[in-house]
Amino acid sequence: MALEIRQQLKLSQQLVMTPQLQQAIKLLQLSRMELMDVVREELEENPVLEEGQETPEEKTPEEERKAEALDEQNQETVKEVDAVRDGMADIDWKTYLESYSLGGTTADNYEDDSDRPSYENLLTRKPSLADHLMWQLNLSRLENHERAIAGEIIGNVDDAGYLQSSVEEIAAQSGCDPDDVEKVLAEVQDFDPPGVASRSLQECLLKQVDLLGMSEDLVGVILRDQLEELENRRYQVIARALQVSLDEVFDAAKFISGLDPRPGSQYGQDDVHYIIPDIFVHKVSDEYHVVLNDEGLPNLRINSFYRNALSGSAQIDAKAGEYIQDKLRGALWLIKSIHQRQRTIFRVTTSIVKFQRNFFDRGVAYLKPLVLRDVAEDIEMHESTVSRVTTNKYVQTPQGLFELKYFFNSGINTTGGDSVASESVKSKIKEIVASELASKPYSDQKIVEILHGQGIDIARRTVTKYREMLGVGSSTQRKRLF
Repeated sequence: MALEIRQQLKLSQQLVMTPQLQQAIKLLQLSRMELMDVVREELEENPVLEEGQETPEEKTPEEERKAEALDEQNQETVKEVDAVRDGMADIDWKTYLESYSLGGTTADNYEDDSDRPSYENLLTRKPSLADHLMWQLNLSRLENHERAIAGEIIGNVDDAGYLQSSVEEIAAQSGCDPDDVEKVLAEVQDFDPPGVASRSLQECLLKQVDLLGMSEDLVGVILRDQLEELENRRYQVIARALQVSLDEVFDAAKFISGLDPRPGSQYGQDDVHYIIPDIFVHKVSDEYHVVLNDEGLPNLRINSFYRNALSGSAQIDAKAGEYIQDKLRGALWLIKSIHQRQRTIFRVTTSIVKFQRNFFDRGVAYLKPLVLRDVAEDIEMHESTVSRVTTNKYVQTPQGLFELKYFFNSGINTTGGDSVASESVKSKIKEIVASELASKPYSDQKIVEILHGQGIDIARRTVTKYREMLGVGSSTQRKRLF
């Protein structure tokens, strides 16, 4: 068969992701803060786009005449100041500047301590653990080379207060002998808070016990020799090994539980991050109303100068006109994409309110199983669109603040043939654990039996999985004998 070249026409359809469509999809899955960053960046790069501002109220001719007359009256009352005539030249400025602080309020301005402002209100930031340790290092009597080693040690202490580098590594970093590092480390471990710069939990607790003068007591002996048994709550094994009574072991374990295993946590720098809801759900009478939160989002519009330039009122060359036209298309598509994003969030939330009406009325226990397909079919959109909309979007409801993803749960069958949402089951497990006796916590099988009595058919491994997702320990870990 001979090979030959032919031309053939073929008509086909394919989906092409245009840059505009990619931008719309990207904006759809951004959080509120990320969207504001994108808009701010676009405002800086696109000269055609600008942020709309409130137009000032126009004054009537009568109001303008009154304002002009008032300005003339104020100008007539202002007199030129003569330094010699007004006695300003008689002031001893050197004494004046020495007597008063240029930085603001002085200590002599307050009659008593009750009038002074709180010094806590003057702090700009919370001191970190490293700042606290360096402050103590500057007050110590260590030599210069020892201070350098101490600085390396402090730099390798994590937020919990533990030393993350070995003595050999610190010696290599500072170029000194490991024995000198051990000596300086012992000095740093005497700093506040007690137990800081420890290399293990055992060393941290022993240092706190040693500062209390109890290193040779039963508490110190248990921490040195029976720490593993203490972690597993084998109190009878400890009592037999140390030949003491069980009550004494209980008292020692109770005291040890009051020590601080994370001495640096009080100096943590974790700032509180507040969540701004993207949408609100308000209850008015017996109906729920969905309201978009547009506060903080810039009111975008097209710059009038460039709009007039394209309309033909101004003479511009072809290259400039092409550039403005390109930027104009980008600005219009961005505004359209943001409006489409807000409308989609509104429609998805409205659908969720319709499906989860019992949750909004009664709480978490009445949350129904819901999947993305249910909402997608209700608002006639694709599941992927609903998934993007519900990511990193928050709604403020009468029941609290929730991520939109929270309302989508798998179902757990009940003995009555219905189904209940997995989040509701988690809430019930948390309530069961909270109501148990600390000395006799429920096992996972016991929790299964309690849930079965409430009409929920669930397997023990599912209870174990939900318990671990809630951060709840096993019955052995939850057991408290004192």
